[in-house]
Amino acid sequence: MSMAATVSSSRITSSGFSRSGISSDPKVSHIGSLRLLDRVHVTPMSLNLSGKRSSVKPLNAEPKTKDSMIPLAATMVAEIAEEVEEVVEIEDFEQLAKKLENASPLEIMDKALEKFGNDIAIAFSGAEDVALIEYAHLTGRPYRVFSLDTGRLNPETYRFLDAVEKHYGIRIEYMFPDSVEVQGLVRSKGLFSFYEDGHQECCRVRKVRPLRRALKGLRAWITGQRKDQSPGTRSEVPIVQVDPVFEGLDGGAGSLVKWNPVANVEGDHVWSFLRTMDVPVNTLHAAGYVSIGCEPCTRAVLPGQHEREGRWWWEDAKAKECGLHKGNIKDDANKGDGVNGKSKPVVEDIFKSESLVALSRQGIENLMKLENRREPWIVVLYAPWCPFCQAMEASYDELAEKLAGSGIKVAKFRADGEQKEFAKQELQLGSFPTILVFPKNSSRPIKYPSEKRDVDSLTSFLNLVR
Repeated sequence: MSMAATVSSSRITSSGFSRSGISSDPKVSHIGSLRLLDRVHVTPMSLNLSGKRSSVKPLNAEPKTKDSMIPLAATMVAEIAEEVEEVVEIEDFEQLAKKLENASPLEIMDKALEKFGNDIAIAFSGAEDVALIEYAHLTGRPYRVFSLDTGRLNPETYRFLDAVEKHYGIRIEYMFPDSVEVQGLVRSKGLFSFYEDGHQECCRVRKVRPLRRALKGLRAWITGQRKDQSPGTRSEVPIVQVDPVFEGLDGGAGSLVKWNPVANVEGDHVWSFLRTMDVPVNTLHAAGYVSIGCEPCTRAVLPGQHEREGRWWWEDAKAKECGLHKGNIKDDANKGDGVNGKSKPVVEDIFKSESLVALSRQGIENLMKLENRREPWIVVLYAPWCPFCQAMEASYDELAEKLAGSGIKVAKFRADGEQKEFAKQELQLGSFPTILVFPKNSSRPIKYPSEKRDVDSLTSFLNLVR
């Protein structure tokens, strides 16, 4: 008895879904509804996704008569002996990830679809991960696609989803949030509570819980995560892994496998592929939207800005995750565990111009108390680990050199760690970096509203408000 025969003979599939990637049958049932194949030949021992043995009674077993006891006993002995000799091989996905590290996205996609067949689906967000669907189409294998409709997507995204269905001849399996949960959230906190207390609660109701329901009907899923998408959070995304957060069809830890075929691909290479293949794309991309989510939480980015700056822009750069890929979020680089003598990594400070004033907590409190300042001040609230702060270091140092001796003070205040709550409450800190101008004759600082942080833009703003 081969292991392949054992697994295939006890296969459970989702009902109602065509095994053709180009099916247009609109009668598609929800992810997770099950049926047994008509032709079932189940052996006494089978292997589930996690590699654990489970006893299964053969569905085609016939009642045994007394005169069949001797043949039956012989059969049982043979089967037991066969089981003893059989070696259960549990898939090592860490080793598989290493093996596929240099593989192309097409090869990775082909491997994923080959392994899981109808028990795997592509998670499609309505953004550039349409590349995943194109790769699946190119393999020639059947594939499934699902998407989370949060109820707050851009109109352009809905039109794009429809265009993708028509282009590939497929039906996307949409998952929706629970209406009672959404109603409770909106009635108690309003339509835009995430601007005040963070996006996590809304994302949990509209995205994470619907995703959890979808994944409970699968044994594996495919995502468009890339290592270069989010600074500090996705830099260690593997090609394939046992999902560390969500559960699959069999339930329990290790019951779901997560594939990330474009983990090692840079964003511009994905776009080169999309242009070459001439596939549908979301029209929001042409308007400067790179990373696309819900309409209230997504905006266009400026040339040179990182794509994730367009998502939840009012929050810290390191918080720009919705919870769908929580298991792939890299631990804070500033955190040391303090165990076994391990110390916290040293983070080098930034903004090092000698013409720049480094303010302490006491110093910035004194600055806030001055109602009649002798000169205006410009202060950046920063965190040295923040990649967006690092990106403006050269221009801010240049600004300090340019304004030296001009009667305008250029300063910095490190506002992370213990100072973060103070900065939020007293200094209008929303995300890093935040730039404040303290005018000469005003007690209240003015927050610089733009994300253009070059020398000319900052100088122009200073001249208008100082």
